Amino acid sequence: MDERSGKQRPTNAAPALEFGDIDDPYPYLAAARQRGPVSMEWPLPLGPDTPLLEPTCAVLGYDEAVRVLRDAETYSSRGLNEIMGPLFADTIIAMDEPEHRVHRALVAPAFRPKVLERWQQSLVRTVIDEIIDSFISEDAVDLVERLTFAFPVRVIARILGLPEGDAPRFQRWSIDLINIFNDRDSGLRSLDELHSYLTELIAERRRAPQDDLISDLITSEVDGTRLDDDEIFAFVRLLLPAGVETTYRSLGNLLVGLLTHRDHWGALQRDRSLVAAAIEEGLRWQTPFLMVARRTTRHTELADVPIPHDSPVFVFVASANRDERRYLHPDEFDIARAASPHVSFGSGPHMCLGMHLTRVESRVALEAMLDRLPHIRLDPDVSSPQIRGTVLRSPDAVNVVLHGHQATARSAVRAR
Repeated sequence: MDERSGKQRPTNAAPALEFGDIDDPYPYLAAARQRGPVSMEWPLPLGPDTPLLEPTCAVLGYDEAVRVLRDAETYSSRGLNEIMGPLFADTIIAMDEPEHRVHRALVAPAFRPKVLERWQQSLVRTVIDEIIDSFISEDAVDLVERLTFAFPVRVIARILGLPEGDAPRFQRWSIDLINIFNDRDSGLRSLDELHSYLTELIAERRRAPQDDLISDLITSEVDGTRLDDDEIFAFVRLLLPAGVETTYRSLGNLLVGLLTHRDHWGALQRDRSLVAAAIEEGLRWQTPFLMVARRTTRHTELADVPIPHDSPVFVFVASANRDERRYLHPDEFDIARAASPHVSFGSGPHMCLGMHLTRVESRVALEAMLDRLPHIRLDPDVSSPQIRGTVLRSPDAVNVVLHGHQATARSAVRAR
């Protein structure tokens, strides 16, 4: 609960996955990476009540991470059902081939470039402008509370074709599901409510299709196969952690990088062509998800490290994105960095289907802020934002002042 607004807010915790109370895992990952890109030793401090399956493989290097993510035959995704429980059960990210290939082909057309372009022009900029309208007259705001979480939730609600009046309920369900590891009862209750709601909505769209994602999923067909109601619900359920959480966390992390590096923010104001590079650097520098899980289907070897059959394998994408063998000064946030792909969206057959939407939302949000909030800066009277969390990483707050005169007035008061 946010103390100032009384509104429920998402958290950075995920107790079912947390491995100790660590605000910054990067020093531990860097130390482990120096010992080798693959390890059968856990690289992070463990919490007192955190059991760790043995043997467990930690993949820390970039090349090794890509190899695992692209080899779905050796490194299965089905273990996500055990780790993530009801949130990801029966979704495409927890499927192996050939089931995964069929389901991905059925949902992929809904995210093709032509559709994304239509959403960007008719929907995404409208949503961010409405959000900025709600606070632009204020002197100081917390961008996490007022912008970074609300934005992708509203976008997804409109993409799904939800009535405007149902958006608050959808936002509550989204928060409960994202926080299901902290409060399982609330998460399961919201999951049931969302299922009932979407069952009715899907039935309506089957009778009368509209220009929305639900209708696209209903009509999608590959080799005579179509999605049934449960499969459509599974995909929509995946949009909440994948489509909402990834965007709100990555956008928050990017804003921390830009607002704590004023020269970078100024560079964007002068040259909008740098926006795309800034988004990619933000994703590399502070990956919203520390790692992804796989399980070996057979005995294998990676970077000369033997990995037994049926072993859990954790691909530390955050570590791969700071691999010194690939990136110069990897701990630095630098939007002028030479272009080099990262693995924040994965790689191989399970490459994040919503990555283009996340990029569109981030670009539109940044451009709107540059257009409408030219004097925005971190609030000097509040502690600097900190990106926290072990598994899920983002700032708890990004407090800013919006207008130059406000910052000047505060400075004058302090001077006196």
